[in-house]
Amino acid sequence: MQVEVEHVTALRFDDGTPVRAASAVVAFGGGWLVAQDDATHAAWVRPGGVTPVRALPPVRGLDTFEEARGTKALKPDLEAAFVVPDGLLGDLPGGDGAVVLLGSGSSPARVRGCLLRARGAADAEQPLVADLAPLYAAVARRLGIEVDLLNLEGACVVGDVLRWFQRGLPDAGVPTASVDVDVRALLAALVGDARPADVPVTGERRYDLGCARGVGLAVTDAVLLADGAVLVSAAAEDTPDPRDDGPVVGSVLAVLDDGLVRDRVDLPHVHGGVAKVEGLGVVEHTGDGVRLLATVDADDPTAPSLAVGLRLRW
Repeated sequence: MQVEVEHVTALRFDDGTPVRAASAVVAFGGGWLVAQDDATHAAWVRPGGVTPVRALPPVRGLDTFEEARGTKALKPDLEAAFVVPDGLLGDLPGGDGAVVLLGSGSSPARVRGCLLRARGAADAEQPLVADLAPLYAAVARRLGIEVDLLNLEGACVVGDVLRWFQRGLPDAGVPTASVDVDVRALLAALVGDARPADVPVTGERRYDLGCARGVGLAVTDAVLLADGAVLVSAAAEDTPDPRDDGPVVGSVLAVLDDGLVRDRVDLPHVHGGVAKVEGLGVVEHTGDGVRLLATVDADDPTAPSLAVGLRLRW
C-alpha cells in the first residue's frame, strides 16, 4: 500500500474554540460527526462550519474534562462510532442520519452509548443514552481480560455485527483484539427495548500488528472496505495503562482479513510529528484504493484536533 496526505485542517467550532481530543469520526447528516473523548458534545463538521451537538448529559454539571483540573476521571471517553444500517430502527431511517457513539469502557464512567439522529440538515435530535455496563462486562469476559483493562477504541459494521476493537496494551501482554456484537440487539439496548446484558458477543479475534520503535501497535479505529476487508488505524503509544496518555512513537494503517494482517503502511508525519490517528471515515472508494478522513488527537485540550485527508492506494 501507499498513503499520502492530501490536506490537513485544524478543527475549530464556529466560535473559535478548538475541537478537543478528536476520537472518532463518522458520516452524519451531510457532513461528519467528530467525537471528543473529553467532552459531552461532539462536533458536526459541515461545509458551512462546525457546530456542537450534545451526545451526553453533563457529568456533575461539567461538559469538558481535563487532567489539570482533576476531572479527567469523569470524562465519558467516547471512542468508537458507526452509522446505523438502514432498516434497523423500525420506521426510523438509518444511514448517515443516525449514528451511535460508544465509550471506551476503560473506567465505570466510560460505559455509555448514545444514539444520535439528524433533524434535517440544520439540527440534531436529543440523544438517546444508555448505560451499557453489562455489555462491556460481557466483552471483557469474551476477551478473557479484567474489565479495567478494556479500551474499546474502534468499530465498524460488518454484515449484521459490529466489529468492536479492543486497543489493548501489547507490551503489557494485553493484545489488540476485537469481538463481534449483534448490531440489532445493541440498538435495541440503546433505545430501551432490550437489556444490555442480553446483547450477544461472539467472534473474538486477536491481531499482531507489529511494533514501531519498539512499542507495540494497537488499533485505534476501523472502517469496512469495499471488498469486505477491514482497514484499521493503529498507534504505538508508550503508556502503562488504558487511561493514561503517553508519547506516540509511530502510527500505521493496516488491512485485516479476518484475524490476519494482509498489508500495512506507515502513516506520514503531520505538521512534523507522528499523527495519533484516532478516527477514520471512508470518503470514497476509488478504482485503486480509498480516500479517507482521519482525525488526529493532539492530547492537549487547548490545541485543535486535526482533520486529515488521506489517499490510500493498493
